[in-house]
Amino acid sequence: MGSRIKAMLIKAVLILSAVPLLLAGTALRGEGVAVTIINDGAEVILVTVYDRSTNPQRVVLNNVRVNGFTSVPISLVADPTGKANLSWAAVSAESLSPKCGHADTVVSNASSVNVHVDSSCSA
Repeated sequence: MGSRIKAMLIKAVLILSAVPLLLAGTALRGEGVAVTIINDGAEVILVTVYDRSTNPQRVVLNNVRVNGFTSVPISLVADPTGKANLSWAAVSAESLSPKCGHADTVVSNASSVNVHVDSSCSA
């Protein structure tokens, strides 16, 4: 019976000692920035979003199909000021006469970013 209690105490100590490591990892990486990507048009579009706060930049969405007037929640890495840098590119899902759009922006937590395809695509 004594060895069983000792084993449980060791497990408890190991688990509790891991909590500060998890919290330190979050502090070192920075908190996440919650952003909502919104298709502000009626067309179905394919959207790619890059988190430019990381080095190298990381792909957050890769050609994700977003229906008209719908949104997609994402999470980005915050810079030291608590903001995140993102860039997006979109192309219409219609292949007969495709339209494109893109932009770079800085966002804070709980921001929304409107994506759209309002330009011709360059070859």
